[in-house]
Amino acid sequence: MNISTSSRYFALAGFLPVGVVFLMTSFEYTNYSAFAVAASVLALIAVAIFSFGVAVSRVIFVLIAIALVLWAALTHTDWMAATAIAAQRGAMVMALFTALTSIRNAAMTAPEIVECGRFLARQRSGLRYTALTIGGHLFALILLYGSISLLGTLATESTAREPDPEIRKQRTRRMMIAIQRGFASTLCWSPLGFSMIISVAVVPGARWSDAALPGVVSALMVLVIGWGLDALYKPPVKPSTRPVETERWVTQLRPLLLLLGLVLVGVALLHTVTEVEVIGAVMSLIPVIAILWIAMQRPPVGFTRSANIRKRALLFVTRELPRYRGEIVLLFMAGFIGSLGAFLLVPLVQAQGLDLTTIPPWIIVAAMVWVIPITGQLGMNPILAVSLLVPILPSPEVMGIPPTALVVAITSGWALSGVTSPYTASVMLAASLGGVSPLRAGLGWNGVFVLVAGTALTLWALSLFYIL
Repeated sequence: MNISTSSRYFALAGFLPVGVVFLMTSFEYTNYSAFAVAASVLALIAVAIFSFGVAVSRVIFVLIAIALVLWAALTHTDWMAATAIAAQRGAMVMALFTALTSIRNAAMTAPEIVECGRFLARQRSGLRYTALTIGGHLFALILLYGSISLLGTLATESTAREPDPEIRKQRTRRMMIAIQRGFASTLCWSPLGFSMIISVAVVPGARWSDAALPGVVSALMVLVIGWGLDALYKPPVKPSTRPVETERWVTQLRPLLLLLGLVLVGVALLHTVTEVEVIGAVMSLIPVIAILWIAMQRPPVGFTRSANIRKRALLFVTRELPRYRGEIVLLFMAGFIGSLGAFLLVPLVQAQGLDLTTIPPWIIVAAMVWVIPITGQLGMNPILAVSLLVPILPSPEVMGIPPTALVVAITSGWALSGVTSPYTASVMLAASLGGVSPLRAGLGWNGVFVLVAGTALTLWALSLFYIL
């Protein structure tokens, strides 16, 4: 297959994830299983096509999935049903990623959003960390990993004018750490994040509406502890005049806050009024907001607004989604392998006579905060770790653990993994922009932070275990 032919196939394959979004959204609203089956088939076809254009590290996950299917077929009579459930989990993750990518696509061409990021990056030294960590949180609610790319690029742009290389290095490091921790804090509560959606899906009896407020407390703990450590360790700086940007907070942040309000309130209303799960609300609302946002942007010269929407939609499907094929394959496989792997491991654990109900429940709650970042150091994606490990546990009701406490513990561990695992997109992006290795950008920059924040988050999760 030559390059032009493969590019054409990848471009056409971009329609498959879009179809998965439509079908999974239909399933969430109707609970009609035929939609989920069709979405799973489209997702498998997309992964099969995209696998020919991804790195070897992604192909390894595909081979592991095939091996698990063969293992299940040889050892279980109900392997087809388990494989179908695993494919549906992978399709759900693919649909969520595609929907969120659509609003990221709209945001990256919005001048007011880019200017908002530049405004945060240009704050005076005493306020810069606070601005970027709060801004990183707000941007990440909409852009996910794209927040690190956008704010990190603008941060390095602002430090490039610093003539002293040592000061430039220290400033870049602090700015990237602020953005990292702002991003990680969203993983504790955001209804748009994989962390909350996957956790609620795998923990029986859990609901986002119950875990959201405790998750916000977790996020505040991450932000405040990060700020405190930065204040403790930051190098002394010469006083500088207050830049003009400092005086325009309301004006500069208004577009981002309005967008966030629209998304979060819209998702909450859909979830409450229609009683559809949060993921269904996200998948149905986010693409609509993305289209409306593009419609509000000034079209290029020679294009009407409707023509610009059609052009942007076509480019998104045929160019941008195929460029994310590595992420699509990885995320689908993380959901698929986690689900099918749990199906295969549960009987093995039971055959060994391991009774996990004998473990004190508070130990399980505390362990979930730490297991996810530890497995992240071994290259295990948090989606894979959570999907694989949580189903092995007895149900929260049997263990005597409130589902909300378990979800808070899981999302807390997910947040810690998001700033330490050298294999996650967030750390790799920060490393690339900061000019260091992923290991340095992970544990090197955030080792002390993880110990302090992890301890605090563990105590918070345990408090919920005893209170709820």
